Parts: sequence; structure tokens; C-alpha cells
Amino acid sequence: MDRDAHDITAMLTAWKDGDAGALDRLTDRVYPELRRIARRNLQHRRAGHSLDSAGLANEAYLKLVRAGGIACENRAHFLALCSQIMRRILVDHARRRRFAKRGGDVPRVPLDEVLVAAESRGVEILALNEALDALSRIDDPKSRVIELRYFGGLSNEETAEILAVSVDTVKRDFRMARAWLLTELSGKRDAAAP
Repeated sequence: MDRDAHDITAMLTAWKDGDAGALDRLTDRVYPELRRIARRNLQHRRAGHSLDSAGLANEAYLKLVRAGGIACENRAHFLALCSQIMRRILVDHARRRRFAKRGGDVPRVPLDEVLVAAESRGVEILALNEALDALSRIDDPKSRVIELRYFGGLSNEETAEILAVSVDTVKRDFRMARAWLLTELSGKRDAAAP
């Protein structure tokens, strides 16, 4: 384990054990990565979208603070938790906008080269969330791979570490899950489960 990963693991342990300052130290260390993940999640938003990367990263931080000491084994697990939190924030934001506009200008997340190798398509964040929920009922590990890679911006190696599988399994599950999602989101629900 490299020194940076060891320091992050020590801060996570201190936070879990009730050291209130540990989260601040941890956030100082990983905040730039949180911002990168947030920017990536928001890079294809429509004009007029009220949530920016700083707001998304800050809201994720506030949710972490409110949660108290959460057990995370290492940096990758911490970032996986952050990816789940950001997904929920984006979905909640999209729901509020849809409710406010009564079905109007819901933010869209394109399934670009990150999710599909085919032509880029705009997909509502709510539709993506529903499709991921459906996938998790069929095959939760594949859903987690998409969540960690797409929403968390984690590498294949980090995803494999979190899921305790091989990198080859992550790559295979990612390919299968994105093909299933493309079929699901395009309305062709007669596709077989991954």
C-alpha cells in the first residue's frame, strides 16, 4: 500500500472512530477527486442546469458529515460511497426539477463512450437511475460496476478491489451491463438479462 493510500485509510479509520477532524483532513486530501467526479457527472448537462460541480461535491461532503463516521476500508471504498451519494443527489435534483416543471426540462445524462461504445444518446438521469435499479434486481454486481465506473469515476482496478473480483470480471460485467442498459433505455425491453 502506498503512503497516500495508507494515510487515507488511517483518516477513514479515525473518522469511523469518532475523530471529527478526520473527515476534514480526508476531504482536503480527496476533495479534488470529488470535484473531478462531480465535473464528469455534470459535463453534459443542459444550459440552465442549476447544479454545478462545486455544488455537487459540496452537497456530497455535507451528506458525509451528517452521516458521521462511516466504515470505509480504503480510498476506493470511500470514493465508491461518494459515487453512491452523488448518484442520489443527481436523482433527487432531477426529481425536484421535474416536479417543479411538471415534466419539463429534466436534466439529461448522455450515455457517451463511458457507457456505450455506440453513438451517443441523451438519457434522463431519472431513466438511467430506474434502469440501474432494474439491473440491480436482475444482477446487482453489474449494476454496481456501472455505478462505480460511471458515477464514481473509478478505474477498473479500483472497481475490482471494491467488488472483490478480478479486473477481467469488471471489464466483462461493464460491457454486458452497458449493452443491457442501452437496450433498456432505448425501449427494447425484450432483451435477455445480463
